[in-house]
Amino acid sequence: MATTAGTANPRPETERKRKDILRAAVEVFGTKGSTNGTLADIAEQVGMTHAGVLHHFGSKQNLLLEVLEFRDQDDVAHLADRHIPGGPALFTHLVQTAFRNAQRAGIVQVYTVLSAESVTDDHPAKTYFEERYHTLRREIDEAFRELCAQEGVTDPDAIDKAAASILAVMDGLQLQWLLEPGAIDLAGASEFAIQAIVNGVLHPGPELTSYVVEG
Repeated sequence: MATTAGTANPRPETERKRKDILRAAVEVFGTKGSTNGTLADIAEQVGMTHAGVLHHFGSKQNLLLEVLEFRDQDDVAHLADRHIPGGPALFTHLVQTAFRNAQRAGIVQVYTVLSAESVTDDHPAKTYFEERYHTLRREIDEAFRELCAQEGVTDPDAIDKAAASILAVMDGLQLQWLLEPGAIDLAGASEFAIQAIVNGVLHPGPELTSYVVEG
């Protein structure tokens, strides 16, 4: 986590203010992006001054990074060990996360905006997303290998592709859902896609090229 003012054993009132600022930042950055969304916008949302927000977070960059960590903590807050499960249970957790995301558009929006912006050079969240995807691919890869071992399946190449594909389809569906919520069943489509990818590794069908009609 980024080192910011007031984070070491904060008093209850300080912690409450920080949470208020983070929730406001989720809304501001989610609607305006990290470049156009300002600390002044966030300060206005919580009835504070620009200097007051800086007192709690030190800088806009620190606030951006803590918004992302706030999302991560919210993802696992309901779990006993506050960490995503390993093994085959990870796939169930991913489906459950999609169902939860369908009820919290603000956090999904700020994640989508910042993840897209992070591909630019020197963006403060670039390292965060690089590490996040690296870690999640590794954990999904490990879950696939455990599941495949149980099912007697050996296909390392398919496992590597499947791990990246699950993350891609979840993030891509979130983008479509944010653009047109009424047209996309985020939870249902995510569940279908995850199940399809898992089944594709465990029970691979014919190559798509076999369906192509030449002529």
